[in-house]
Amino acid sequence: MIKVGDTLPNGTLSEFIAVETAGCSIGPNSFNVSDLVKGKKIAVFGLPGAFTPTCSAKHVPGYIVNYDALKAKGVDEIWCVSVNDAFVMGAWAKEQHTDGKVRMFADGSAAWTKALGLEFDLTAKGMGVRMQRFSMLVVDGVVKTLNLEGPGKFEVSNAETMLTQA
Repeated sequence: MIKVGDTLPNGTLSEFIAVETAGCSIGPNSFNVSDLVKGKKIAVFGLPGAFTPTCSAKHVPGYIVNYDALKAKGVDEIWCVSVNDAFVMGAWAKEQHTDGKVRMFADGSAAWTKALGLEFDLTAKGMGVRMQRFSMLVVDGVVKTLNLEGPGKFEVSNAETMLTQA
């Protein structure tokens, strides 16, 4: 499992782009993690699934509300990562009003989740392999803090905790 001091494993994450820009077409776009983190301070939080109760009511909204405070502490980007496809993450981003604040990344096959060692098997509940709930502060690709939640908990991966660590 990933730990403080480790370099993030490389991998590919997808993001649904709603407005075309130079280099990014409308729809799902793939990004190389090692390219995205170079020279940046990033608050990353992962969660079990889009549109799920705690994720939608508390986790994502907390990072949106605290966007300005995190930016004031030098955070360049905020990422939400989940084992969903880019279309689902795009729809959830629209519903949560994350545009310009939280990048909603999909790890559709859980490949990056497994490389982090943060997979969570919810097959018995009909949800397949998911990502554990966590947050981490990453500086130039290196994990500076890691907050891993216990099963069913939401106590340490919130934006308020991240603010104390940024």
